[in-house]
Parts: sequence; structure tokens; C-alpha cells
Amino acid sequence: MEILDLILERSWLIWIAAALILGVLEMTAIDLVFAMLAGGALAGALADALGLEFVGQVLIASAAAGLLIGTIRPVLLRRLRMPPTGTTNSPALVGRTALVIAEVSNRGGLVKLVGETWSARSAGPVFAEGSDVVVTAIDGATAVVGAAVPTDPTVQTRPTDPPNLSKES
Repeated sequence: MEILDLILERSWLIWIAAALILGVLEMTAIDLVFAMLAGGALAGALADALGLEFVGQVLIASAAAGLLIGTIRPVLLRRLRMPPTGTTNSPALVGRTALVIAEVSNRGGLVKLVGETWSARSAGPVFAEGSDVVVTAIDGATAVVGAAVPTDPTVQTRPTDPPNLSKES
């Protein structure tokens, strides 16, 4: 009985050790269950510091762990599983303005996009060198571009096929 009395006298140490062990287990599981149980163990240590008997400590630890699992864990899991905000890589380029550095038609051309030279093709008219265009899609390593919005009357564009100017009766 002396060992049991010794353990019960230092139960706060057992609660802290349990919290540390559960914390290490959480690092391997990453599901937040062990973290919530560790929070319950810390509540048990706090209950010992307040002078509660062992049965009271177990009840406090169980209630705290249950509350943490039922309330805090779902919120944290939602936060952890949220998709990242903001887009990266090629989807981040769609909608950006580019400068035409070599005429862009539906067959090809070059644009300056975010400080880099990209191969490009037009989704509509042909764009002359110096025109501002907007990236509408990324197809592999090619930027598909369209007219910059709002349309500036000074932008030099020409239709893909020149209109038929001959007069036919």
C-alpha cells in the first residue's frame, strides 16, 4: 500500500507524464484526439493542484477531455483541412496582364508575363507587338491570351482573317 499512497501523493506528476506521452502520440497520429486527451490530463493535474482526491481528478480529466474532443477538435480539424487560400503556379497567371513582345496569333507568339517571356497564342484576334493582353488560360507552357479589358482604343489589334474588301455585286 505504500507504493499506492506514494503514487497518489504525487498524482500531478503522473498527470503531467500522461500529457507528455499523449503529446508524443499526437505527433505520430496528427488527428488531434491524443492532443485533446493530453488537455484532459493537464486538467487532471490542475485538479490535483486544487486539492481534489484522485477520483475527482479522474472525473475532471475525463470531462475536460470530452469537452475538448466534442467542441475544440472539430473546429481545429476544419481549420487544418481547409484548402490553401490563394492560387499558385500556372492557375495564378490566369487573369494577369501581359505585354506582347512578338506578334501573337492563333499560331503563336511571345508575351512578357510576370517578368518572364512566355510562348503565347491568341484566343481571338492577332495582337501586335507592344499590345497589352490578358491571359485567359495556360495550356502546357503556352499562355492563351485575349484582349485586355477594358478595351483600349489605342491597342493595336487586327482580325485573324482580313475582311474581304473587294466589291462584289
